[in-house]
Amino acid sequence: MEAARPSGSWNGALCRLLLLTLAILIFASDACKNVTLHVPSKLDAEKLVGRVNLKECFTAANLIHSSDPDFQILEDGSVYTTNTILLSSEKRSFTILLSNTENQEKKKIFVFLEHQTKKRHTKEKVLRRAKRRWAPIPCSMLENSLGPFPLFLQQVQSDTAQNYTIYYSIRGPGVDQEPRNLFYVERDTGNLYCTRPVDREQYESFEIIAFATTPDGYTPELPLPLIIKIEDENDNYPIFTEETYTFTIFENCRVGTTVGQVCATDKDEPDTMHTRLKYSIIGQVPPSPTLFSMHPTTGVITTTSSQLDRELIDKYQLKIKVQDMDGQYFGLQTTSTCIINIDDVNDHLPTFTRTSYVTSVEENTVDVEILRVTVEDKDLVNTANWRANYTILKGNENGNFKIVTDAKTNEGVLCVVKPLNYEEKQQMILQIGVVNEAPFSREASPRSAMSTATVTVNVEDQDEGPECNPPIQTVRMKENAEVGTTSNGYKAYDPETRSSSGIRYKKLTDPTGWVTIDENTGSIKVFRSLDREAETIKNGIYNITVLASDQGGRTCTGTLGIILQDVNDNSPFIPKKTVIICKPTMSSAEIVAVDPDEPIHGPPFDFSLESSTSEVQRMWRLKAINDTAARLSYQNDPPFGSYVVPITVRDRLGMSSVTSLDVTLCDCITENDCTHRVDPRIGGGGVQLGKWAILAILLGIALLFCILFTLVCGASGTSKQPKVIPDDLAQQNLIVSNTEAPGDDKVYSANGFTTQTVGASAQGVCGTVGSGIKNGGQETIEMVKGGHQTSESCRGAGHHHTLDSCRGGHTEVDNCRYTYSEWHSFTQPRLGEKVYLCNQDENHKHAQDYVLTYNYEGRGSVAGSVGCCSERQEEDGLEFLDNLEPKFRTLAEACMKR
Repeated sequence: MEAARPSGSWNGALCRLLLLTLAILIFASDACKNVTLHVPSKLDAEKLVGRVNLKECFTAANLIHSSDPDFQILEDGSVYTTNTILLSSEKRSFTILLSNTENQEKKKIFVFLEHQTKKRHTKEKVLRRAKRRWAPIPCSMLENSLGPFPLFLQQVQSDTAQNYTIYYSIRGPGVDQEPRNLFYVERDTGNLYCTRPVDREQYESFEIIAFATTPDGYTPELPLPLIIKIEDENDNYPIFTEETYTFTIFENCRVGTTVGQVCATDKDEPDTMHTRLKYSIIGQVPPSPTLFSMHPTTGVITTTSSQLDRELIDKYQLKIKVQDMDGQYFGLQTTSTCIINIDDVNDHLPTFTRTSYVTSVEENTVDVEILRVTVEDKDLVNTANWRANYTILKGNENGNFKIVTDAKTNEGVLCVVKPLNYEEKQQMILQIGVVNEAPFSREASPRSAMSTATVTVNVEDQDEGPECNPPIQTVRMKENAEVGTTSNGYKAYDPETRSSSGIRYKKLTDPTGWVTIDENTGSIKVFRSLDREAETIKNGIYNITVLASDQGGRTCTGTLGIILQDVNDNSPFIPKKTVIICKPTMSSAEIVAVDPDEPIHGPPFDFSLESSTSEVQRMWRLKAINDTAARLSYQNDPPFGSYVVPITVRDRLGMSSVTSLDVTLCDCITENDCTHRVDPRIGGGGVQLGKWAILAILLGIALLFCILFTLVCGASGTSKQPKVIPDDLAQQNLIVSNTEAPGDDKVYSANGFTTQTVGASAQGVCGTVGSGIKNGGQETIEMVKGGHQTSESCRGAGHHHTLDSCRGGHTEVDNCRYTYSEWHSFTQPRLGEKVYLCNQDENHKHAQDYVLTYNYEGRGSVAGSVGCCSERQEEDGLEFLDNLEPKFRTLAEACMKR
C-alpha cells in the first residue's frame, strides 16, 4: 500500500503535451528538474500557484525569468499568476530560467500545471500501476484553497490489496480530532480528500494515521503516518506595531542622525516572501524639503539634511508604508503615521532690546530696584535655552549692585545692595551681559556667545547725618594715669563738608565709669584710676561706645578702644599656698609664681627663702626650674608635720612679695592621703560610724531587751495561767524599730510584735502579753497575742485593760505571759521554717536576694554591706578610698607610677 497521485484519462491532448515536453527535454540538455503543480481550472490574477525549490538547482542565481508571461517567479521560488488563467486542457507548462550574470551559468526548471478532475482518479489507473510499497508520501495543500471540494489530495494503497480485500481508514487531527471531518478517505480506493479550506495561521500541518484492514479485521500492514502540510498563501496584511509613531530629534542635527525605528508584523509563514517586508515613506507634511529617509529592511528613519530648524518648523508628519512580498507591486501593504517633533537647542543668543540705559538712585539707599532690561530670544519659551542669566561685567568692583532674572518675564532686574555715596562718586557706568542657562550651541552658529549693554547710574545727593568712619577708633593711655588726664577721643564728621564742627558726642556705654567725654570735641578725661589688670579688660583694651549727632538730630555710633599701656604695679606671688609632700615617695614639691603685669614687667622670677629664721634655712632648700617655677625640697630628714615656709619672689625689675607656704610632710603615697588626716605624722585617721552601723547597734540592743522581757513575762505567768499555746502564735513575726532621738509617740504594729517609742510623758499602749515603759525616748518591745492591736483596748485570756489603766509604772500582765522556754520551744521551729522558706521561688530554690551567712573576716569596712540586702543610699559615696591606711601602702606603691 502506498500514497499515489491521481491521473486523468489518456487522451490525445495529453499525448501531444507529453510529446512537446519530450522535445523540450531533448533540446534543453541543461534542464535541472521537472516540477508538477496541481491547480484548479481557474487561476485568479496575483494568486499563489505553488512553490519551487530553486536552491536545489542553482544556489547563486541572481536572475530569475519565466518563459510564460502569465506567471512570475519570486526569489524564494513562489509562483504567482500575473493574469487570470482558465486551463482548457488538463496540463500546461512553462520554463523557469536561472542565470548568474557574473559567470554566465544557466539552469532551467520545467513546471507542469495539472488540472485536477475527478475522472482522473479512476480505479483503472490504479490497476495499471506497478507494485508499490506501504510508505508515507509527502502531501500538501494550498491554504484557503478554492476547491472544488471535496479536494483530492493523494491515494493511499497497500500492496496486500493484490491478495486481500483491503479497507482503508484514517484517524487523527482533522478526522476524529479537532478540526473534525476535515479529511476523509474512501474505504475501497484509499483516495484521501479535504472537505473545506484550511487556514495555515491556525493549522500549519496535520499528522494523521492511515490503516489498512481486511473485512474480517485482519491488519496486514502497520499504521502509516501521513503528514499533510498546508502551503502558505499571502492572506495576511503586515501590521505596524503602533498606529502612530512619535519621535523627537534635536534641530540642526547632523546628516544620518537616527530619528527612530518602526516595526511591523506579518502572520504568514516566516522566512518566505509572504513575510519579507519592505518599509518606505510615501508622504511628508509639510511636503518640502524632504528631510527624512527610511531603511527599507530595518524601518530605521534617519535625517537626510542638517537644516532642521525648530524656529521655522517644529513638527513633521510622515506617512509610512510597509509591504510584504519584498515590496512587489502585488504584495499586501499597510500604512501608518509617524510624527517627528523637533526639539530645541540653544542656537539663538538672547539680545538686549537696547544697547544703553540710564537710571538714577539716591545715595544711602539699599535693596531697591532701579532698572529693568529686556532681551529677545527665538528659542523655545520657558526652557533653559530661553531663560536669561544676567551679569555685571564692569563697574561693580565695590559690589554696590546686583542684577537678577525675573522668572516670569525673563527681564533683568538691576538692584542696589550696598549704599552709594554721592560725596565719593556722582555717576557710575555699568556694563551688563546676558547669556542663557543652557550653553550656546557653537555648531549651530559661529557668533559670539554674549550680548552686552551699558547702564549709566546717576547718584542723587541726600542730606545725611554725621558719619562715624572708621567705626572703631583707638587711643593709648597708661594705666594708673592720674585723674583728670585728657586724651584725644572719638571723631565723627559731616560727609558733605568733611568737617567735625557742629557734631556733639555722648557716651553710651562705659563698663566701669573710668572716663568722661567732652560733648563738643569728643575728647576723653580720666575719671577714675585705670587698671589694666581689672577683670573687665580684655587684651589690654578698654572699650566705650560713643554716639555722635548733628544739629538735625541724625546720629551715628562708634566704638573707642582705650589701649592701656602696662606699668609695673603688681608683684609676683605664689597662688597655691598649701604644699603636701608625701615623704615616702617624694623629696620635693614644685611651686609656681605668677605676675599679672605684661611679660616685660614679669619673669624671669627670682625665688629665695626668707632669711629671718635659721630653722627654715636648715630644713628647706629652693632651686629654680625655669623662669616661673622653683623646686622646694626638705633636708636633714625633718619629722612628719606641718611647717610654714616664707618664700620671696622678685620679677625682673626687682618688685617682690613674700608668700608663706603651708608645707605638710606626710606619711602617704599620694597627696589625697593627707587631705583628711588628723595627725599627718602618725598617719592615723578617725573612724566614723554610718547611720546603718548605728541602726544595727540599736537593733541589737532592742533584741536583747526583747529576750529579757520575754523571760520576765514567762516567769510571772507560769503560776497564773495554764500552759496553753495559742493557735495563732505561729503567725507572729518580729519587727524591730529604732528611734535615734526623742519624738512623738508612735505605735508600729506588725502581726504580733509592737515597738513603742515613749516620749517624756511616759505614756504608752499596753498589750495582753506584757509591756515595758521607759522614759527619755528609749525603746519598748512587746510580744502581743494575735495579729491586731488598737489603742482602744487590749484583750487577752479573759482580762480587759484600757488606756487609762496602762498608764503609770504598774500594769497587770501576769495572766497572759509564758515562760521563755515555752515560747522558745514553740516559736523556734516555726520561725526557722518560715525563715528557710523566705525568699524562695516556686521551685523551692533560694532567690537571688536570699540572706546568706558570711564568716567574720575581721574589722568592719566603712564601705558598708556589699550583699544584696544592703540599703546603702546613692549619696553615700566612696570617698573613703581617697584615704587608704598604711596597711595598703605596699599595694598603693605597686600600683602607683613612680
